[in-house]
Amino acid sequence: METIHFLLTPNFAMMSAAAAIEPLRAANYIAGQSLYDVRFVSALGGFVQSSSGGGFDTKPMADMTGPVENVYVVAGANPFVLEIDAEAALLRRLDRHGVRLGGISGGAVVLARAGLLGSRRFTVHWEHMEAMREEFPELIFEQRLFVLDRDRATCAGGVAPLDMMHALIRAKHGVELATEVSDWFIHTHVRMAEEDQRGIDTGDAMLHPHVVTAIRLMEDHIAEPLTLEQIAKLCGMSARQLQRHFQMDLGRSVVQHYTRVRLHKAEELLRQSRLSITEIAFASGFASQSNFARAFRHAYGESPSDRRANQ
Repeated sequence: METIHFLLTPNFAMMSAAAAIEPLRAANYIAGQSLYDVRFVSALGGFVQSSSGGGFDTKPMADMTGPVENVYVVAGANPFVLEIDAEAALLRRLDRHGVRLGGISGGAVVLARAGLLGSRRFTVHWEHMEAMREEFPELIFEQRLFVLDRDRATCAGGVAPLDMMHALIRAKHGVELATEVSDWFIHTHVRMAEEDQRGIDTGDAMLHPHVVTAIRLMEDHIAEPLTLEQIAKLCGMSARQLQRHFQMDLGRSVVQHYTRVRLHKAEELLRQSRLSITEIAFASGFASQSNFARAFRHAYGESPSDRRANQ
C-alpha cells in the first residue's frame, strides 16, 4: 500500500483536490484492496476550507505518522501570498529524506517558493504561468497538463489531476486498472502530459491504442526510462507484440522512439533552460554526458554545446 499525503493550503482548489483524490479511492475499490492510503494534512491541522467553501479535516503536518512516501501540495486562489514558512521547512526536510513531492493547481508555486523545483521540470495552472516566469525565470517551466520528473509530480488544476493520476496508476499497476479507473469517472479521453492546458490536439488518432499508451509512458518517464519489458507489461502485452505495432505504425522500434522522445526533451531543455549539459543529460535519462552527446549528435548532426551556442 502506497501512502499519499495531501497538504492543503487555505482556499485550495476543491475541484483539483477531488480530481486527484477520487481516482485513488476508485483504484482501491476496483482492485478490491487498499493500494493507496490517502491522508490529509495542513500547517496547523483542523478544518481547511477551500475556495468554494467546502473542505477537509486535517492533521497537523508535523504529526504525520507511518510511512511518508508522497506529499502533494494543493493550492488555489493566489498561492503567491500564502504564508508558507512552516510548510516550506517541512517540505525541505521531507525532500532530504527522499519523499516524492507534488504540486496540484497552484501547488507548484509553493514548491518553487520553498526552493524545491531546481533542476526539475514542472507545470502549474495557466493562471499562474506569467507570474511564475517573472518570479522564477531560472526554473524549467513547461506549459503541460502534468509533468512527472523523477521525485516531482506537478499538474495544472481543474480536471488535469485526473490525467496525472491515470499516468501514476498506470505506471504502478498497469494500463488495465488505470483504464478501469478512468472509465469509472467517464473519463473517456485520457489526455497526454504534453497537451496544452487550454486546448487538446493529440495527433495520435491513427495510432494503435497500445502504441499511444506506450508513448504516454515514455513521456511520463523521461529522466528514469522504463525498459522495453516494463513498457510492454504496463501496456498489457508482450514486448514482441509491442515492437510489431511500433514498426507498423511508426516505422521504428520501441527503443528508437523512446530515444527520440528523450532527445526531443533534451533539445527543448537546451533551448529553454539554463541547466548545464550534464544536468540535461541526466534529466533526459542518459547515464552519462558522453552517451548523451553521442546520441544527440547522431540525431541532430551537432553536439549539444553547438546546438546551445547556435540558438
